[in-house]
Amino acid sequence: MKSIFLVFILISSIHGYELNWLHDYDKALDLAQKENKDVYVFIGADDCRFCERFKDLTLSKKEVMQRLHKNFIPVYLSRDQHYVPPQFVTQGVPRHYFTSPKGDTILSDAGSREPAGFYDILDEVELLKD
Repeated sequence: MKSIFLVFILISSIHGYELNWLHDYDKALDLAQKENKDVYVFIGADDCRFCERFKDLTLSKKEVMQRLHKNFIPVYLSRDQHYVPPQFVTQGVPRHYFTSPKGDTILSDAGSREPAGFYDILDEVELLKD
């Protein structure tokens, strides 16, 4: 029983990027206003190899997710499963949108990013807010 629990924890930590993501942009905006954070919207697709690459290389990193959760309400929207508001482009995934709690776009980007490149984007969002 103990080993099953340890395997579960290991799997959860490897795929930690799937935890604590909202799948509803409007709910994310409400939460962002309450917590005084911005919103990060990651738009992907179910069979997107570049989305999986981004998840595996970048979003699986504890440090990346800690920084993301510190400053943003993360939202994952699969164009195949979730409602994607019309202001977001769903072609050419992965897509990344950073919005204010009121829904104003701060920055948008497309493509898979390794951690260093994603940190650059997070830094740019902070600069654009100032």
